[in-house]
Amino acid sequence: MNTGKQQKPVLTGQRFKTRKRDEKEKFEPTVFRDTIVQGLNEAGGDLDAVAKFLDVNGSRLDYRRYADTLFDILIAGSMLAPGGTRIDDVDKTKVTEHCVFKTEENHTAVRSYAQVFNKLIRRYKYLEKTFEEEIKKLLLFLKAFTESEQTKLAMLTGILLANGTLPPPILTSLFSDNLVKEGISASFAVKMFKAWIAEKDANAVTSALRKANLDKKLLELFPANKQNVEHFTKYFTEAGLKELSDFLRVQQSLGTRKELQKELQERLSQQCPIREIVVYVKEEMKKNDLQEQAVIGLLWTCLMNDVEWNKKEELVTEQALKHLKAHTMHLSWLCSVLRANQSWSYCSRFRSTAMTTSTS
Repeated sequence: MNTGKQQKPVLTGQRFKTRKRDEKEKFEPTVFRDTIVQGLNEAGGDLDAVAKFLDVNGSRLDYRRYADTLFDILIAGSMLAPGGTRIDDVDKTKVTEHCVFKTEENHTAVRSYAQVFNKLIRRYKYLEKTFEEEIKKLLLFLKAFTESEQTKLAMLTGILLANGTLPPPILTSLFSDNLVKEGISASFAVKMFKAWIAEKDANAVTSALRKANLDKKLLELFPANKQNVEHFTKYFTEAGLKELSDFLRVQQSLGTRKELQKELQERLSQQCPIREIVVYVKEEMKKNDLQEQAVIGLLWTCLMNDVEWNKKEELVTEQALKHLKAHTMHLSWLCSVLRANQSWSYCSRFRSTAMTTSTS
């Protein structure tokens, strides 16, 4: 008895037809390069024609597979080797003059190329992530580019950040040590921020930096020995970006005050000696150039947070007086930097806040 598995019949001569819209021409990167370079050269300086060429040929060329090559050519004019050197620099027939790096070094000219990228990525949404990776890669390659090319790339990046084509996190490439040490990162950032602000405004830029948690990393654009607010402020103010200098000062001040409040609260809860706390606070004020009023507000908040207020309103006043008495030396230090009437207003504010807290 034959127990073998019965063979299924096989159809011969069967053909599966691919729909025309799904057909892609099979290219090697060099063939793809030649096609793109030829198309750009034929379009010449007419960027509307360039955008149309890229739009129409996306259905035929394999943009998904050769996106790196496509963006290399559109920005640098040729394929790039690791590190940023041009692969085809010797053979001029393999490169194009119609690219970002060869355009005029002004905002209007670079903005026109930015619109080409906007149209391309809106049309072929799958290119979005690849384009982000391309820009991150090019930022790491900055040393291989001329100063003029760096400037144009900075302007392009700023414009594309402004219109949302690129997200702020791509800027993390600028914190690479080799770029920071040679001053390339800071120089690039200044040009990029100027282009960004020209498209939007300083508030839009600082808001985007905060959302991406890059506001705390701005000092890292400079070498370790220059990572301080004074150097950043001087550098950016002289470059015409006082808005960013002021922004960093505010952010640093907020961060410092937050850390100071945390430390004060901890020392109060541990019942550290009052003299020790006063000395610490005065040192922090001097080191971080903190205003007395700001520090007094922090200390007052810490004192209020250091007690659990009674839920019964009629007992809060007595509790507040006991709490004030327990912190007489803290308050005497407060009074030493305030006028008598201001001190009284703080005491009144303390009692009022305590009562509000207890009844909430």
